[in-house]
Amino acid sequence: MAARGRAFARLLRGGRRYALPWLSLRRWRVRLLLVGAALLAGLIAIAFAIGAELAIATHAALIHERPWLTLLIAPAGFAALAWVSRRFFHGTEGSGIPQAIAASMSDDGQVRRQLLSLRIALAKVFLTLGGLLSGASVGREGPSVQIGASVMHLLASRKRHRRIASSRDLIVAGSGAGIAAAFNTPLGGIMFAIEEMCRYRAFQANSTTLTAVIFAGLMSLAVLGNYTYFGRTLASLGWPDGVWPVLACGVAGGLLGGIFTRVLVASSRGLPGRLGRIAEGQPVAFAAMCGLLTALIGLASGGVTYGTGYAESKAALEGSAALPVAFTLMKLAVIWLVFASKIPGGIFAPALAVGAGLGSDLALLLPGEQDAAILVLGMVAFLAAMTQTPITSFVIVMEMTANHQMLLPLMATAVVAHGVARSVAPVPLYHALSHPWLRRAEKRVHEKRQRPAHPPEGAQGAGAPKATAEPAAGPTPAPPSSADAGAADQRL
Repeated sequence: MAARGRAFARLLRGGRRYALPWLSLRRWRVRLLLVGAALLAGLIAIAFAIGAELAIATHAALIHERPWLTLLIAPAGFAALAWVSRRFFHGTEGSGIPQAIAASMSDDGQVRRQLLSLRIALAKVFLTLGGLLSGASVGREGPSVQIGASVMHLLASRKRHRRIASSRDLIVAGSGAGIAAAFNTPLGGIMFAIEEMCRYRAFQANSTTLTAVIFAGLMSLAVLGNYTYFGRTLASLGWPDGVWPVLACGVAGGLLGGIFTRVLVASSRGLPGRLGRIAEGQPVAFAAMCGLLTALIGLASGGVTYGTGYAESKAALEGSAALPVAFTLMKLAVIWLVFASKIPGGIFAPALAVGAGLGSDLALLLPGEQDAAILVLGMVAFLAAMTQTPITSFVIVMEMTANHQMLLPLMATAVVAHGVARSVAPVPLYHALSHPWLRRAEKRVHEKRQRPAHPPEGAQGAGAPKATAEPAAGPTPAPPSSADAGAADQRL
């Protein structure tokens, strides 16, 4: 009897040990907060997607009857966006992915808040919609990464007992959720979190990232349904005839993506000559110039270079419309103009349009093959080359086209394009751009901390010593930022 009593007591103690975690209010609070933040990130991304479609349709309606209106709308829109983002919303310029990466590399909460916040996320939505209304070739996927990271970063706490996850893990999870909700590609979101956000460190945010991606995806399903970005394509490639399209798209896409990466990184460091002086000294006027050139290219192309390029790529995949031969170069030009003007907006979706144009051009040189299949290979080739994330690229394109028959050709093309691009541009685009963002954020925080306090009244009278906040003679100490150009930045 005594032995049975002791066994029963041990069973009760073990039961309490396993039951108490499930009855812990703190654990349920943590889970509910994480789920709520993921749902909020998904909801903002979905509202962003709906707004983007409306903005593109509105711009198309405005210029349908009067194409010349773009000569007024684009310069004015670019100038207004450049002024507003620089004047009121630092951190919203550009894609948003470099900001998320830079924030994940910092251990300083004030530095992270310079790059990620709910204020920045909401401003990013409206400013990017303004870019689409202006006819700029911007996408919403990069901004969705910054939005998701900003929303999830709201859960970061300085107090250990209130911590849901580390700030870095929350940023990684939010970035994956943003991609998943933007494209309706949950696997692509997870791979983006692993391959891009955790490129130089071990991936440790497993449960946090999975939870964020799953619930952001569920929000997308609840609002928009189970849609595929480009619809369902039935294109396929046979073996061994499919080897030549894979090699052609991989090599061409790798070269083009690598060269374009170098151009973008070099442009981010400053333009040469008088053009660079205008961009640095008169950024609003320079943005207006970029808008005017965007409008002129749009008029010359018949309007196919405006916006994300989604409609044009989808029509080409479905065979209902063909892309012009010069579409690839013109789309690259308008993407660079957006990038150089530093208005808010991503380049992820426009890169897919460039890849579709590249595939369309290569299909003319490969008669007898399915044009739609080569277009898909061109998409994955250019995206993998520009971002240097081959797994993310082929997973996202496969999910966006709902075509599992193309899995092996997509994988092979991504690998070839990535290898060629690495020989042209050793450092991935977003990581090369993240180091300047990190340095600027650290500089702003350092200047804020070094700002002199108001001296007491009468302290500066005759014979009084100068305030202690007055900097001493000699060079000012450098802010605690990363290395001068960053080790990775210097390799490019």
